[in-house]
Amino acid sequence: MNPGSFNRLELLRRALLGQLQTADVNLRAGLHQHGMDALVRAHLERALAHIREAYIAVNEQTKVRSVQELADQLTRIEQMQADLRTQQTLADEPSPSIHALIYV
Repeated sequence: MNPGSFNRLELLRRALLGQLQTADVNLRAGLHQHGMDALVRAHLERALAHIREAYIAVNEQTKVRSVQELADQLTRIEQMQADLRTQQTLADEPSPSIHALIYV
């Protein structure tokens, strides 16, 4: 590869990194809007994860997770978060008082 081709590729890579950074900033700004539907928020969070993974792939020029691997891992994380929320909800429910049990 001649120096001119290398410089052109580097300019394209830097331009792409800039576009990915812009997308990251805009997605994060969208996440901070009030009154957002939970489904919209979930899509924005997923998009943000994909943008960050793409940034790593372009910036570090290394092997990253496939789209399917990333999606599967995000799904597992979301499931664990839902399980934790369920456990917390169950733990927060008041248990019957000993006095209520005696008088029943």
